[in-house]
Amino acid sequence: MAQPPFYVQTLVSARASGTLFNTYTTAKSVINVQDLTPIPGNYFQVGSKIRVRAWGGLSNIVTTPGTVTFQVMMGAVAIYSTGALQMTTTANTLSPFMLEATLRMATVGSSTTATWLGGGIVSALNLSLSAGANPTLTNGVLAAPAGAPAAGTGYDSTTQQVLDFFVGFSISNAGNGVQIYNYEVEQLAA
Repeated sequence: MAQPPFYVQTLVSARASGTLFNTYTTAKSVINVQDLTPIPGNYFQVGSKIRVRAWGGLSNIVTTPGTVTFQVMMGAVAIYSTGALQMTTTANTLSPFMLEATLRMATVGSSTTATWLGGGIVSALNLSLSAGANPTLTNGVLAAPAGAPAAGTGYDSTTQQVLDFFVGFSISNAGNGVQIYNYEVEQLAA
């Protein structure tokens, strides 16, 4: 039996590198304002899929570097989170990282009914399963989240929301920072 054609539609793509953000803890947008995209109400349906890719530089301090968390946001709501990822105890300045996550719309509706289920991978020299030095042979590749995937926080899918990408650190330090070089969100369909 023939398979239906598969297509990808780019919803948003970064047009320029972002600002270097450091010295903060509460997750915040790291995407250039012109690269944020409004999603109309009722645009996604149950089963809709998106793929989010972010590539950038990730810095961390050597002593007690803490963790970093990446989040896909719909308005002010985190619809996907990598969870807290441990940074290594080797100081790094804008070491390359890549994140790829695929999300599937699990439920739709008003108030806090709409949810997405997602999972992905993060690859970076300065991320590891536990505190320690940078790996000596290759970048670490971590499942994100590390445990079983769970639906993100619910939001109202019947109203327009802004699709965004947030990053937060557990330790505020000028040496803990992130800069996005490329970011794209694709709508997947079969």
